[in-house]
Amino acid sequence: MHTFFIAPTGFGVGLTSTSLGLVRALELAGLKVGFLKPIAQPHPGDVGPERSTELIARTHGLNPPKPLALSQVERMLADGQLDELLDEIVDLHQQAAQGKDVVIVEGMVPTRHASYAARINFHLAKSLDADVMLVSAPEDETLGELSDRLEIQAQQFGGPRDPKMLGVILNKVQGDDFPKRLKEQSPLLRSGEFRLLGCVPWLEELNAPRTRDVADLLGARIISAGDCDQRRVQKIVVCARTVPNTVQQLKPGVLVVTPGDRDDIILAASLASMNGVPLAGLLLSSDIQPDPRTLELCRGALQGGLPVLGVVTGTYDTATNLNHMNKEIPVDDRERAEKVTEFVARHLDLDWLRKRCGSPLEERLSPPAFRHRLIERAQLAGKRIVLPEGSEPRTVQAAAICQSRGIAHCVLLAKPEDVRAVASAQGIQLPDGLEILDPDLIRERYVHPMVELRQNKGLNAPMATAQLEDNVLLGTMMLALDEVDGLVSGAIHPTANTIRPALQLIKSAPGYRLASSVYFMLMPEQVVLFGDCAVNPEPNASDLAEIALQSADSAAALGIPPRVAMISDATDVGELAKLREAIRMAREARPDLLIDGPLPYDAAAFENAGRQQAPGSPVAGRATVFVFPNLATGDATYKAVQRSAQVVSVGPVLQGLRKPVNDLSRGALVDDIVHTIALTAIQAASQG
Repeated sequence: MHTFFIAPTGFGVGLTSTSLGLVRALELAGLKVGFLKPIAQPHPGDVGPERSTELIARTHGLNPPKPLALSQVERMLADGQLDELLDEIVDLHQQAAQGKDVVIVEGMVPTRHASYAARINFHLAKSLDADVMLVSAPEDETLGELSDRLEIQAQQFGGPRDPKMLGVILNKVQGDDFPKRLKEQSPLLRSGEFRLLGCVPWLEELNAPRTRDVADLLGARIISAGDCDQRRVQKIVVCARTVPNTVQQLKPGVLVVTPGDRDDIILAASLASMNGVPLAGLLLSSDIQPDPRTLELCRGALQGGLPVLGVVTGTYDTATNLNHMNKEIPVDDRERAEKVTEFVARHLDLDWLRKRCGSPLEERLSPPAFRHRLIERAQLAGKRIVLPEGSEPRTVQAAAICQSRGIAHCVLLAKPEDVRAVASAQGIQLPDGLEILDPDLIRERYVHPMVELRQNKGLNAPMATAQLEDNVLLGTMMLALDEVDGLVSGAIHPTANTIRPALQLIKSAPGYRLASSVYFMLMPEQVVLFGDCAVNPEPNASDLAEIALQSADSAAALGIPPRVAMISDATDVGELAKLREAIRMAREARPDLLIDGPLPYDAAAFENAGRQQAPGSPVAGRATVFVFPNLATGDATYKAVQRSAQVVSVGPVLQGLRKPVNDLSRGALVDDIVHTIALTAIQAASQG
């Protein structure tokens, strides 16, 4: 078991962000990671749990030990009980390390009230036999001064040549050439013994609070809540000018600050909001209540989600207060914490960290590692994916991300002017190469091919023309004719609208006679597959054997070792016989496949239950693929697990088709769509 101790070189270096990213980076290496913040250091105004510990718990699904209270630590130090304090922290470390490959320990931050922090960090690192990583951020200093500061800090832990002193992670770096310039100026980094372990650029949007957070920090009253829990403050604009000189600043993510009697600015912001510009909100200063008649004119904007807040301070003081707000991530802001986590992890030296830690006790594919692998493999696949819901805002944003990151070549089915309007209103930059096809201009050329494909069903040209008004069916025809490699839909359509055309128009893959589905269930510790929960209502034994084989192949394609459990809690003789026959057929077709059952769900999923109910089974307690006897059982189990364990899922993913088609939940987030597009591209690559 390995321990990394991260020590800040000063206040405000981004220590919590580094912890979040470092845990994620090590998870991506397939390691089981623990976390410990031994000593709580609450920020002014903090009343809840310790921030780093709680953010790690909520973002990574870990259960770190509770930190020692700062008052208790200071009392023990005052009483000369340093050894007793270290003993308590070693006990906490052992709790955090239980069943883990590596533990991240976050040190104390030196402040005016904790001048002893550096001494405590030294003793903690030694007591835990930890490798030390410094965390720093360039301040208003020369590169030479930064290098000297790092060397002084390294000396506090035994010096840069101490084998336990690994190097530094630099946060909030501006300029792509900063690492090169720093190494040129720093003998410390040129020596090779003290490494630059990560260089995390400054990105303003990672500091964007929710509008509700701004209201809480300013003690603002809520005049109209709107979407204040979802909208984020990317920029603050103080409006003292006339409307013509203000409208150009009314952009997505802008918080408009203006006195409450500036009816013209209030109306202009409301008009922008009703035109589709997602402003962060209106903040009305000077303790002036807006005229009710003005608010009545703005009702459309307020009902559309525009938040309106009020403060008693004047405009100047309000702007000053906004500038001095606490920039820390609130413990309940999971979205922002995830973005920070992913961003920091991407800028750490993952390969070196993996080598330093060695091989994990047992290779696993955690949800972050699963998503990371999806993106990497999709980028290598280079596939063309059609998105029939081409002007839906989340879909447009996901397509722009996939296109710009090389995850897939995306094709939006929509009128180009509609897509551009959505992009303008949402502040989305449409990248070069993003393809937009107007359905009205291409629909006619698919009529004859569709009639040929469905002629045995009595389809004629007028019927085909009418059916092709549905963009999902149009996109499926593009897929059937091999013009695209895959299709993703469902953000605004029911699952049946996505699946039905695929079953009608896309032929089965070689070696298969039916289509089925799986959900990728992103459990806290690993990713597992549930099938079939969406397509086949009452599969027979032969169907279940094929579903098991398809699901095992889907798991293996993404690096999940397939261990298949046939699930049943029933005592019905007929169902149990059907499952046993399915297992026999699957083993006959694939002798190397680990498959067992019938097993109750808990015996398949949980180690203790597996040992008790099916001792000696190679699958019980460690299944990665769960195959259910019928759709009703699968759907009920999927929903119960998703709700009770707060599990994120990807799917339903169709299997057994010649070309991949995948569905989205109607509540899908942009990241969900991105990952589904990536998964579709990988399926397309695996199918040739």
